[in-house]
Amino acid sequence: MPIKVIDQLPAVEALLAENVFVMTESRAQTQDIRPLKIAILNLMPNKIATEIQLLRLLANSPLQVDIDLLRIDDHVSKNTPSNHLNCFYRYFSEVQQQNYDGLIITGAPLGLVDYEDVTYWQQFGDILRWADQHVTSTLFLCWAAHAALYQYYGLQREIRGDKLSGVYWQQVSQPLSPLVRGFDDEFLVPHSRYAQVAKQKYQQHDDLHILAEADVTGAYLLQNTSGSRVFVTGHPEYDLTSLDDEYQRDLASGVSPTFPENYYRNNDPAQGPVKLWQSHAFLLFSNWLNYYVYQATPFDLQQIGQTA
Repeated sequence: MPIKVIDQLPAVEALLAENVFVMTESRAQTQDIRPLKIAILNLMPNKIATEIQLLRLLANSPLQVDIDLLRIDDHVSKNTPSNHLNCFYRYFSEVQQQNYDGLIITGAPLGLVDYEDVTYWQQFGDILRWADQHVTSTLFLCWAAHAALYQYYGLQREIRGDKLSGVYWQQVSQPLSPLVRGFDDEFLVPHSRYAQVAKQKYQQHDDLHILAEADVTGAYLLQNTSGSRVFVTGHPEYDLTSLDDEYQRDLASGVSPTFPENYYRNNDPAQGPVKLWQSHAFLLFSNWLNYYVYQATPFDLQQIGQTA
């Protein structure tokens, strides 16, 4: 799919080098087509790396997508240059009167912080309430998935004794769901988190449906009945080296990090990681875009609030 982004966004050059089809804003203006409007609320520290990861996955579809990168108001990012944020990102307050076909909210390194102690927790809740009225479907990743499940359903997470880190097999439990259409019975996904929610808690809510899960990871992929909320508790968007970068960072900081399981070739960091999850990551995002955004959204974006 051609992704429409600002011409100078660094992700454009990186994705073109991978032979990913990215359409710059200047070229997209010559096409008479109504693109899907997708907003990405990027809460990850290294925002540039996350932009590349998500745009790579959004590119695997014949649909044209117009991307807005969003950030939290009054929150200072310590790991991304301010000139990059000022050039390519918009504050949520600037777009809250707009409607979007889809919204993606990324994870955040807040796995051991109480929700109410998160500095932007209030605005996070405001964004979720806004999305219910202004967005056709929202995709939550990792921390954002558990935080949204708490906001919407009061599902308090449990903190694991050790970090879940590695690449794990997931089993499809609802094969008739459009979101997992084309999936193998089992597929691999990276996870990097401390949080867990017991399956019994999900089952107390008729509006929540587990689509894929595993004993070691718990529920991985969930949605509400309408498909307006999709929860992904892992990191299908991760690059080949993302888990290794986290592991080496933690080693350098003096902590004893959890060794990423099923990730390095022959479980030997010296042999490097192997990427075994990308095909299902592409399929997950293309299914979400097609069945939960494109097929569900009105042609006139102004009607979203009237039908939500």
